[in-house]
Amino acid sequence: MKTIFITGASSGLGKATAKLFSAKGWNVIATMRTPAREKELGSLPNISVLELDVSNPKQILEVVERVTSKERVDVVLNNAGYALTGPLEASTDEQLVTQINTNQLGAILVTKAFIPHFRERKSGMFLATTSIGGLVSFPLNAVYHATKWALEGFAESLAFELRPFNISVKTVSPGGIKSDFMGKAQMVEDKHYTEMFQKMLAMFGDAVPGSKPEQIAEVVYEAATDGKEQLRYVAGADAIATYQRRVDVGSEMFHRELMNQFLNAEAK
Repeated sequence: MKTIFITGASSGLGKATAKLFSAKGWNVIATMRTPAREKELGSLPNISVLELDVSNPKQILEVVERVTSKERVDVVLNNAGYALTGPLEASTDEQLVTQINTNQLGAILVTKAFIPHFRERKSGMFLATTSIGGLVSFPLNAVYHATKWALEGFAESLAFELRPFNISVKTVSPGGIKSDFMGKAQMVEDKHYTEMFQKMLAMFGDAVPGSKPEQIAEVVYEAATDGKEQLRYVAGADAIATYQRRVDVGSEMFHRELMNQFLNAEAK
């Protein structure tokens, strides 16, 4: 029986992925900051729930050491993350640091902790939930995009150094997901950005057709099991269409189109 280790498994994509892999006969280690709130996963077959706050480096090392001393882990899914939304100048320094520590540094440190386990066996896979926001950018999410673009670059480079040890590195880049992702986002506002902020909320609300978490979980399962040497899996019809538009017209024109959409003026 293969084992997957998942961060951020308390809701949304992380939880849907844990349930899918369990149903497929995998052993699932579902980690989250507050396991006491999770009433469903622990009762499902082959799922164990552990406490892990990926912004806590010491806890990452302790949990990974404890898991790898007892289990053979085959896949690590770095999924923990949230959105910090709003103008950069309205964010506190603490909010910025927490966003980076959770979305970016946490995934890097979890990966680093597991590398010896995979390298010694010459087998394993690292998956990271990035986002369409790791391949394109939208207004008023600058630091969130910074973390997701960073993970894409991290994965692309790491794939080179781990390939000699038969360790795969892949990213899954979802578009909108019909979950409470935006509800759990940290939103900061400033009166100077009100019009743009409202347009952004509309775009991430009803204007964007999202996928169900279960649909994206199927892509995660595909990436984990298809045996392909493929780096990126763009997931969801909206993400595929958005990324294809950027590819078709080029990054400069794509940026210009969004500038026009949000500022009602052509970028020059």
